Amino acid sequence: MPSFDTVCDPDLVEVRNGVDNTTKEIQTRFDFKGTSAAIEIKDKEITLTGDADFQLQQIQDVLRNKLTKRGVDVRFLDVGTAQKAGGDKVRQVIKVRSGIEAETGKKIQRLIKDSKMKVQAAIQGDAVRVTGAKRDDLQAAMALIKKELPEVPLSFNNFRD
Repeated sequence: MPSFDTVCDPDLVEVRNGVDNTTKEIQTRFDFKGTSAAIEIKDKEITLTGDADFQLQQIQDVLRNKLTKRGVDVRFLDVGTAQKAGGDKVRQVIKVRSGIEAETGKKIQRLIKDSKMKVQAAIQGDAVRVTGAKRDDLQAAMALIKKELPEVPLSFNNFRD
């Protein structure tokens, strides 16, 4: 039976490369000279450090630019709030989304069920598997999911006939 998996997985290698490129630009930019501006990545968390909120925003803009150039969707970034980090420094944590959350999975399942298409959706861990009798129905389901959930960077893989 034809099926595909709906997943939310960033290319972590490209994310790390984007962070590394951002670090290089921060070190060479004149407006960051002599400041505590820094960016680092650990697992799936990117930590921005700076002297003020304005500086964090500038680092974020550079990061988004570098990730976009590397083909990473910026919707994978879940930006946290800026917090004081001792002295006059400010820190902000950005989490890289990976996997479909339970709420989004249920939303996809409900969307497919309400569409009256001849396909079924089943949540499997952090992915949603959609199965159907015809390939055309599966492609219509892909289009429906992309259209109805534009805020989530979904991709479809493991397509089987």
